[in-house]
Amino acid sequence: MSGGMAELRDSGIMIQLAFQAMQRMGLDQQRMMKRLGVTPELLQDRHVRTPHEAQLLFWQVMEQETQDADIGLHLGEHMPVYSGQVLQYLFLSSATFGDGLTRALNYQRLLSDASQSTIGEAGELAYIQVDSSSGRVSGLRHLNECLALGLVRFFSFVTDDAFAPAHIEFSHEQPADIAEHQRLFGCEVSFAADENRLFFDRQLLDLPSSLAEPELLQLHERLASEHVARLERQDVVTQVYKAFGEMLESGPVTLESVSGRLNMKARTLRTRLSEAGTNFNQLLADYRCNLAKRLLADTDESIDEIVYLTGFSEPSTFYRAFKRWTQQTPVEYRISRQRSESAAKQGDAAEAVEG
Repeated sequence: MSGGMAELRDSGIMIQLAFQAMQRMGLDQQRMMKRLGVTPELLQDRHVRTPHEAQLLFWQVMEQETQDADIGLHLGEHMPVYSGQVLQYLFLSSATFGDGLTRALNYQRLLSDASQSTIGEAGELAYIQVDSSSGRVSGLRHLNECLALGLVRFFSFVTDDAFAPAHIEFSHEQPADIAEHQRLFGCEVSFAADENRLFFDRQLLDLPSSLAEPELLQLHERLASEHVARLERQDVVTQVYKAFGEMLESGPVTLESVSGRLNMKARTLRTRLSEAGTNFNQLLADYRCNLAKRLLADTDESIDEIVYLTGFSEPSTFYRAFKRWTQQTPVEYRISRQRSESAAKQGDAAEAVEG
């Protein structure tokens, strides 16, 4: 493996807005959190990033739990408007809507590493083309429709309701009933197109922003650049974790061996990890700890096998490290997790009987 692209991730604001929409829709948030593996801490962390391909599981669960053929549209309808983020500030402080849109697309990674949105023009219309660099995710109907509605509502918000879509094209096949599309978008909607595109009056690009402020714009661009730089620093952490997963079973994992796998000098890797606020030994300990806890809780692997899988040469070294990490022995941890799982299942069974 070379020092290639890190795992694609989305801004946590996306899942946070989705859960706020669930609350407004009266959905069982606790049940959704359990099925999706979402913690209360994740819903509060402004800097969290979630795996982009988790969108596949998210929309599958939403379909199953709601039995709503238009769940993407309805979740988008109930989501709070995207606000309080640096991309919104770039829009509001830019001279025109078009300037704000161009600047926001320069920093679209703040919303998702996978985002590949572009601006184009077609006659009297302009359009924003929205796509994901992940082939598995780009064709998700509910995600595409939720994002399109979120964009329409956001653009209306930053233009004081001047923005209105003229036409929308989706790359997925047309559903059996499009009444909700017509109600929520208020324009012609077509399907099975080459790309996902949101068309609007080209004159809107020149619409002045009522809050344009050059000095604030400079500040917001600097903030956006700093946020992107922080994400780039975190990329190396993701790459190191991936290297751990590929190397732990095959021999000693050292700063030198990992840096060689990433095609960089050990000194460079040490510096980049320091810039990301961590160090090699801490990352290795965290990775081994999380892997050991997952294997103990979710598998029947023997302790000796877990020692091997986590890259320890001796069981005694593993035991000491695990006790230092968790204040429990591996056996104590496994038993406590089994008891917790058993209690949770009994609780679910009792709820089912009462229901």
